[in-house]
Amino acid sequence: MSFGFDASTGATIWAIIGLLIFIGIIVYFGVPKMVTKAIDGRIAQIEKELAEAEALRAEAKALLADYQTRRENAEKEAEDIVAAAREEAFRLTADAKASLEAMIVRRTKSVEDKIAQAEAQAVSEVRSRSADLAVEAARVLLTQQMAEKGDALVAQAIKDVGDRLN
Repeated sequence: MSFGFDASTGATIWAIIGLLIFIGIIVYFGVPKMVTKAIDGRIAQIEKELAEAEALRAEAKALLADYQTRRENAEKEAEDIVAAAREEAFRLTADAKASLEAMIVRRTKSVEDKIAQAEAQAVSEVRSRSADLAVEAARVLLTQQMAEKGDALVAQAIKDVGDRLN
């Protein structure tokens, strides 16, 4: 008694029945909901990280503006000190020209050292903060790239399971 089925047709039917049972089990246990929930969580995490990166960027901008203001104030203070030293030099010229020249040299060096120190500190802090921002931006970028490739990996895994069942 033959129904027109050979062994390969029977295997194909059982493979289809097995696939349908497998899909039914996946749907029954809520795997699509779990995958959707995981993807939504990842999206929320990426949005949070982007917000943090934006906040860090704004903070770095504020720090840079603060350091620029400090540098400008230091330069103005230096200009004021130099102007005061010049006025004092004109008043003391008659009394002690040699003494006055030595004092101007000391004050100018002190002011230059102070400016150089403040500028070096500001540059160091801005570089440090910029490096932190660059690391954070790279981490966010890598996270985004992995999120984009994650869908492709899931699709490939589903395809591989289908290929193995056939």
